[in-house]
Formats: sequence, structure tokens, C-alpha cells
Amino acid sequence: MSIASNLQSIQNELPENVTLVAVSKTKPVTDLMQAYEAGQRIFGENKIQEMTEKYEQMPKDIQWHMIGHVQTNKVKFMAPFVSLIHGVDSLKLLQEINKQASKNNRTIDCLLQIHIAEEDTKFGLDDAELQDLLHSDELKKLQNIQIKGLMGMATFTENKLQIEKEFGYLKKLFDRYKNTDLENCKMNTLSMGMSGDYQLAISCGSNMVRIGSSIFGGRV
Repeated sequence: MSIASNLQSIQNELPENVTLVAVSKTKPVTDLMQAYEAGQRIFGENKIQEMTEKYEQMPKDIQWHMIGHVQTNKVKFMAPFVSLIHGVDSLKLLQEINKQASKNNRTIDCLLQIHIAEEDTKFGLDDAELQDLLHSDELKKLQNIQIKGLMGMATFTENKLQIEKEFGYLKKLFDRYKNTDLENCKMNTLSMGMSGDYQLAISCGSNMVRIGSSIFGGRV
């Protein structure tokens, strides 16, 4: 199957309200261009340097999503063009994104990453940290960011019940906090689900899925 036909078959089964992020990390620009020519306009990368290089080479109507863990000292490199940052897991990082967005006369959209997996390797806020962040005076001062929703990654396991429980927990948090009255926090995006579990994620309420290997094939 070609990249274009992989993309088409996934698009055909996604509900209308679900946004597809094509996870293009480690893939060459030629592969991304095949997806682009098939109509895909949202690409997700997990390394800022790689994303920046692809941004410079590719059409400018693409929305670039940063889906990996973000180091504060690298934010400045993507601030001029990044469309959405998925993995925001601290006030300090939000403050740096706000600072770099301001320098570029932009408002940058962000998702807060929630730790839902039973693995220590995954980053993210817990419920108490999320609540503290959303109620902090420091957050109100950030004029150049918009918190658009929540993001989480389930445990890497074959146990569907566990994954469903983790997605369900994230949806519950999203429903609890989505109606905050903060100027810079209008939550409408719940990003959860990847190639192996996106159908389950959608059934649990996800409206943004991050799919890589099912489009581009496995990593070489």
C-alpha cells in the first residue's frame, strides 16, 4: 500500500470531528510530500531541529505539531512557525513558549500533557498539578499562549482494558476542566490515540489522533 492509499483508508474511517496528525518523525521529506499531495496538511514531529528543517523545505500551508517532549532552550527555534505544541507539562515551559511567541508577535496554541500511563518514562502532569496550574495567577499573565486542550499517551500494552481506563480518565479530566473561564484557556481538543489504539481512543472521546506507522510504515 502506498502512503496516499494508507492515508485515504484512515481518513475514510475517522469521524468528521476527529483531526488526523500524520506523525512524520524520522521520515524523509519525499514521504511527507506524498502525504501532502494526498491532501494531508497536519504533520507531527518529536524533534524541533528535524521539524524546523522540514518546515524550511516544505509548503507553507502545513500546520506543524510538536508532539515530543520539549526542552525550554529549544522553544525559540520553532516559535516562528509551530502550530500546536502537544507535550506541555509545566508552567515554566508555558512561560518560555509565551516569551518566544511574544518575540515573534504570535499566539501559540498548546495542549497540556497529562500523565495517564503506568510507566515512569512518560511525561505529564497529574490531576493535582493540572488543577494548580489552571488556578495559578502566573498562568493568567501569559498573553501569547492559548491552552487548547489536553493530551496523553496510554501505557504501551496489549491490555485493552487498561488502555481504555487510561483514556477514560483523561476524558474525565478534560470534561472537568474544559469550561474554565480563563482568557488564554479555551479547551476544545483532546489528543489521545496513536496507530495501535486510535479507534479505542476515539470511542473514549478523542478528537485528535496521532498516526505514524499506519500511514508511513514502520521505522526503518
